[in-house]
Amino acid sequence: YPSEFLMQKITEDNQIPVHLHVSVSLQYVAGLKGNALVEFFHGNIAEVENEELRHLMWSSVLFYKTPNVEVMACVLLSTKAIYFLLDDSFIHADEHQSDFWNKENSDCENSSFHLSCCFVLKLNDLQSVNVGLFDQYFRISGHSADHIVTCLTRDSYNTHTFIQQLMAVLSLLARTPSPEPVDKDFYSEFGSKNTGKMENYELIHSSRVKFIYPNEEEIGDLAFLVAEKMDGLTNLQSLNILLYVLAFQVNHVEGSAQNTSSLQPKTLILTSSDLFLFDEDYISYPLPEFAKEPPKRDKYQLVDGRRIRDLDRVLMGYQTYPQALTFVFDDVQNQDLMQNLTLDHFGE
Repeated sequence: YPSEFLMQKITEDNQIPVHLHVSVSLQYVAGLKGNALVEFFHGNIAEVENEELRHLMWSSVLFYKTPNVEVMACVLLSTKAIYFLLDDSFIHADEHQSDFWNKENSDCENSSFHLSCCFVLKLNDLQSVNVGLFDQYFRISGHSADHIVTCLTRDSYNTHTFIQQLMAVLSLLARTPSPEPVDKDFYSEFGSKNTGKMENYELIHSSRVKFIYPNEEEIGDLAFLVAEKMDGLTNLQSLNILLYVLAFQVNHVEGSAQNTSSLQPKTLILTSSDLFLFDEDYISYPLPEFAKEPPKRDKYQLVDGRRIRDLDRVLMGYQTYPQALTFVFDDVQNQDLMQNLTLDHFGE
């Protein structure tokens, strides 16, 4: 250990997405290659001597306790745990969560000393993994609110690769087998299922960790929500969601030192007639078992919606992935005026 192939794979994966800013400490980690990376893992992160590093991924992450703060992390999967190496700025960004983050080292303000906070989720504490729509993100859940993390990969390939690696590592865990099922009578067998709501697809791994995938109803619920936002102008039967993608909205900040751009996480939904931007809650749904009350905000909150017929042009940037797109719409003050005219003139 480790094999040449694994060393090469981990080195290739150790690249920070170009559009996201990270601290100097994480830039240092991203500069490590091959053997140096494995030695860094064993010397600074690994909790036991005989654990093996199996996978590395850079991703934005959200914590259940701090649902509004998206932070860049280097996610390291070993045979014992999942480690989230976090930007040190995250600890200072959310001061009221001081009980969640241990601040023993906050007095190390020396500029030559760069602190990274490492959040550890042991594989033995893992209970379920919820995969988001179209594999754009996934949520890892343990036994309490402190142990729920969402990885916003914004990339189905990265999500799929991580899930495959996680399943492989979980297969190595020796867990006590589940007790034998008790023979149920007819009423208890069929009575509990009459909830009127279709459950999500569940795959229970041999390690007893649940892998939960969204079902068709979730897309149906989303289509219904989108139709509501369109003021009933469309028939729900004919409404098709063509694209669901986690993206960033670019807000240009003028007057700053270099006229910088801030990136606001958004969910973009394209239908056959409209383009929508939503603020989505990626961490609170589906509700964890210990939750006493529903989250303070809805899963989807509409930010902006425009009709495709008002789209004037699309400007494309020439940089490599991720691609920047600018949608230019006609500035129609009263959109309803156009619809009413066509209705009056061309039909009942």
